[in-house]
Amino acid sequence: MSEQRGGRAFIGSYTGEGGRGIVVADVAARTGALTVLSALDAVPEPSFVTLNGDASLLYAVSETDDGHAAAFRVGADGTLAELGEPRPLHAAEPAHLSLAAGHLLTANYGSGSVTVLPVAADGRLGEASGVYAHEGSGPVAGRQEGPHAHQVLPDPSGRWVLSVDLGTDSVRVGRLDAATGELAPHSETVLTRGRGPRHLAFHPDGRHAYVVHELHPSLTVCRWDADAGTLEALGEALLLPAAGIAAAQSAASAVVVDREGHFVWVANRGHDSISVLALDPSAENAELVTTVPCGGHWPRDLALDPAGRRLYAANERSGDVTWFDVDPATGIPVKGGSLELPAPVCVVFG
Repeated sequence: MSEQRGGRAFIGSYTGEGGRGIVVADVAARTGALTVLSALDAVPEPSFVTLNGDASLLYAVSETDDGHAAAFRVGADGTLAELGEPRPLHAAEPAHLSLAAGHLLTANYGSGSVTVLPVAADGRLGEASGVYAHEGSGPVAGRQEGPHAHQVLPDPSGRWVLSVDLGTDSVRVGRLDAATGELAPHSETVLTRGRGPRHLAFHPDGRHAYVVHELHPSLTVCRWDADAGTLEALGEALLLPAAGIAAAQSAASAVVVDREGHFVWVANRGHDSISVLALDPSAENAELVTTVPCGGHWPRDLALDPAGRRLYAANERSGDVTWFDVDPATGIPVKGGSLELPAPVCVVFG
């Protein structure tokens, strides 16, 4: 007897490294095991993907020098169908995307900018309504010569858009006009120089956020004020034991907060681990509990399933997606299994 389905996973992968493009997999309800249903390589390097609210539409960036974004309709059988032509982003190396106020936004690492595209009623993408360039640099030679936008996402209130920039050691806040697609700058929070912020995740209380850094094994705890549209850095926590691997040998990628707000998990490339951090009741202090092996090599992404019971690590260089059962008392992930899949980059659930 086949195991009951527990939803679907959508996995972006690097076609230039042998990936199959966008992969759709069934998720077994009892074990969390993945079974591939379909794959589509309609656009090159579809690294990061996102879904609309009912998971009927999927959007992907094409992470190339002449970046594009593409829309797909998700069939009941798990197949993907292209929805219109991919739209140019007028920017290089888009590395992340999100939906906000009827628009698709992309964070363009190569260009250090954010592109905004309108989404039509049927889900199709329109031509870009604007490209918003970041400015600035950082002290790390070869990595921070200019801006490198690495993530863009709406805040929990839906009133603001935040973009995380590795090159300028900062997080920018903007207001998106739903009618025009204009992204107006509002505030900027500069973090510790040379850290290279990569991704941000909000606490379920909507009043705190955690920024993970690529150039230093640390995480910044922040307070978020949705009324003022401001992010305040409160302090840092290490992602690895102080006596462990040198910072240059580990590059954190993704950060996830558990649904109860008790734990934060971070994927570490090079160290090939998942850091487990415990949050105190105030959500303003994070402390490293332990690290566990990620199940492969170079975990590019980390995702929590909709039930909040399992973590999935996309291990790019070993070619697998590994899943872990999370101990609800300790937050420590225990490996459950893995699916061989070339060059996975991103996992989302729908």
